[in-house]
Amino acid sequence: MSTTTNLRARLDEIIKAEPVALFMKGTPEFVMCGNSARALQALREAGAPVSAVDILPDPAIRQELSALSGWPTIPQVFVGGELIGGADIVQEMGESGELEEKLADALGADYRVGAAEKALRL
Repeated sequence: MSTTTNLRARLDEIIKAEPVALFMKGTPEFVMCGNSARALQALREAGAPVSAVDILPDPAIRQELSALSGWPTIPQVFVGGELIGGADIVQEMGESGELEEKLADALGADYRVGAAEKALRL
């Protein structure tokens, strides 16, 4: 299996397995991009259980993620395996209350219980 195939399979696995997957520049502890920070902040305010993946260590991560999702920019937020969007969309959804509704619909009303933030490595 090629490295590209392995990478795409791992990205797909994270998207499907993690309740909320945030592909960002940097980590939650050390955010490297304003848009990634805005998306993370909106998810935090909504009480989301965020699993963050830093796309910066390898340019192939961004390339394969965009090919998989059809979304060209970073950050990318997935909830329950579904692409929600980037920073602007997630921030607007957070401000309108739609993000909390989406999280509750996809993950269950008690999604905040035990919600923890973690960083995943590829």
